[in-house]
Amino acid sequence: MTYTIRWFYPMLSVDQSLVKARRVFTQHGGMLRTTEAIELGIHPRTLYALRDSGKIERVARGIYRLSDKPPLSNPDFVAVSIRIPQAVICLVSALAHHGLTTQVPHTIDLALPSHARVPGIEGIPLRAFWYSEPSFSAGIGIVNLDGVPVRIYSPEKTVADCFKYRNKIGLDVAVEALRAWRKRGPRLDFKALDRFAQMDRVQRVMRPYLEAIL
Repeated sequence: MTYTIRWFYPMLSVDQSLVKARRVFTQHGGMLRTTEAIELGIHPRTLYALRDSGKIERVARGIYRLSDKPPLSNPDFVAVSIRIPQAVICLVSALAHHGLTTQVPHTIDLALPSHARVPGIEGIPLRAFWYSEPSFSAGIGIVNLDGVPVRIYSPEKTVADCFKYRNKIGLDVAVEALRAWRKRGPRLDFKALDRFAQMDRVQRVMRPYLEAIL
């Protein structure tokens, strides 16, 4: 894809450049990657001037947002979604989002397609899990956080995945998640849980725990 870059600086005065750059941020939801800002015509010097004056703040390396916007509800999820758009929030991180664990995640758990490279994000500890198809593409939901679409596995897919990766995250975490899911009452989707358990080949592992809480 070819971009036509129209610089705001130095053809305009510094004040005019800042005003126009801020307008670009506003038109794009208040948040941009550095590369996007430059492609949209914001000169790097103008971008840094906005940062140094406190008009924008850094969310993560290479991601800036207007500082007068409301605080991000989940800055780590937002940063990951922007920097690694193919990733899916999974396992303990997804459990925490769905309210299915008492664990406090110390990393962001990410599902990635097989053999995908994990780019680092400064200040955000990541724990990657490589999924093969069809498991990787199954059960993905999109949640809107602060205007950013974040890919995250459904509760049923997450519970099944926790049993699949029980040796890495702990069987106790998986069992707790299953019990918390069971307490959801009318929102339960047993067919979906069974389908994902079959896909992950953990039906036999899950069965005794599921029978115990029914």
